[in-house]
Amino acid sequence: MEKHAVTEDLNQQESSSPGATEPIMEDSSVKKTFWQKQREPGRPLPIIAAALLAIAIGLAVSTQTEVPDAAVEITGIIGNLWLRALRATVLPLIVTAMILAIQNIKAISGGKGGRLAKWTIGWYLGTTVIAIMHSCLLTGLVWGPMMRDTADPDYVDEEAEEPLTVSQAVVQIFYSFIPNNIVGAFANEQLLSVLITAVVLGFMLPAKSSIMKAVVEIDKIVTTVITWLIQMAPIGVFFLIMPNLFRLDITTIGYNLGILIGGTLTSIFLHLLIVLPLLFFLVARKNPFTYWIKCSPAWLTAWGSASSAATLPVTLKCVRARGVPETVGKFSIPLGCLINMDGTAIYFPMVVVFLAETQGITLDPAQYVIVCLLSTLSSIAATPIPSSSLVLTVMIANAVNVPMSDMYGIVVAIDWFLDRFRTALNVSGDMFAAPCVQRLTGITHEDDARPGIIIDADAWHRGEQTADTGASHGVTETHHDNSHRV
Repeated sequence: MEKHAVTEDLNQQESSSPGATEPIMEDSSVKKTFWQKQREPGRPLPIIAAALLAIAIGLAVSTQTEVPDAAVEITGIIGNLWLRALRATVLPLIVTAMILAIQNIKAISGGKGGRLAKWTIGWYLGTTVIAIMHSCLLTGLVWGPMMRDTADPDYVDEEAEEPLTVSQAVVQIFYSFIPNNIVGAFANEQLLSVLITAVVLGFMLPAKSSIMKAVVEIDKIVTTVITWLIQMAPIGVFFLIMPNLFRLDITTIGYNLGILIGGTLTSIFLHLLIVLPLLFFLVARKNPFTYWIKCSPAWLTAWGSASSAATLPVTLKCVRARGVPETVGKFSIPLGCLINMDGTAIYFPMVVVFLAETQGITLDPAQYVIVCLLSTLSSIAATPIPSSSLVLTVMIANAVNVPMSDMYGIVVAIDWFLDRFRTALNVSGDMFAAPCVQRLTGITHEDDARPGIIIDADAWHRGEQTADTGASHGVTETHHDNSHRV
């Protein structure tokens, strides 16, 4: 589950949440049965069960001397329909999500909290870019060349373009920023052009405009559709994996899958144990590993729940116990739930290259640059729904001409496992950021008693903007006698 929006009151969460050293207790006000929990979108058990059943049937059928092509095509209809429906949500998803994300960033960039906002946003964007860069380097130089082509020749994209020269790549990238036909960019799924257009609209549209209200409503509709599609994931995964195994070598698939998992975890631990601690030591001048271990309740909760939002009250308690002022903690930690997704940023290049290499496609340097750009923007614009990275992966793959193959079902089947490590890294990044932002801004505990930034957690749920002010995600700036949404 990717970065979830916060839907409960922050103060209530803090008062009822455990401290940095207390046991973590779940809210017992609403009890759900085991089967009710499994019906929730994105739950791993139904997807795992569907994947195992598909593997068992696929392996049994693959023992036959010859499997008719018609059997493969017919059994793959349902899975491909699910995948097509998922792809259909990509364009409206990235447009509405990016516009709302830019509105949120624009809303908190001024006033008394401007310095805090700029340093926090700058820190999060900086660590995200670093995560994507080392992920792309390791993927392109180490993991990608190790993967094997698993597709039949008939399934390789024969219309793939020839690699571009350096000059052609530079020109193409810059031209793709601004489309000469916006309608054509949408129709032809020129996703980089669509993203840039959405960014510009996000900065230009007034928060109180009727257009923004329409964007919020469309975002709610898209979120509802994607949530339903994720709920149908077990069925889609079953009918993607089963026909895939009718004709593919399970040994080769397992080999590639091992590289995908191993490469992703290697990049995650590289970022967690080397990059972030080094930045933390250089800026905060503290022992990063002592700090991280003392904050273990937060990242352990994140790993267990696969939810940054559910971990938020524990994360706040941990950073406050480590001496971070309330002003910094209550701003940087909830904001990190929205835009700081280093784990997801690391995952995007790995999955795209996995989908490409298993189809016999090798990305050129220009395509890696596009993957980096789209991964950065996508990590900011991720929607608050379970496994939203699965949809964004489709977007990035399409942008670099990597077709969606049956191997996508394998990616969906293991996403629950890697998601826990991504979430733990995301929360750890939030915790490392808070003391660094405190030192960069010079904010102390004395500033907590002065007018400053307050985070209204009730408004953090995406789309819940205040109608009369156009407020976005509950970032409020208070003054001596009044308060207003910024």
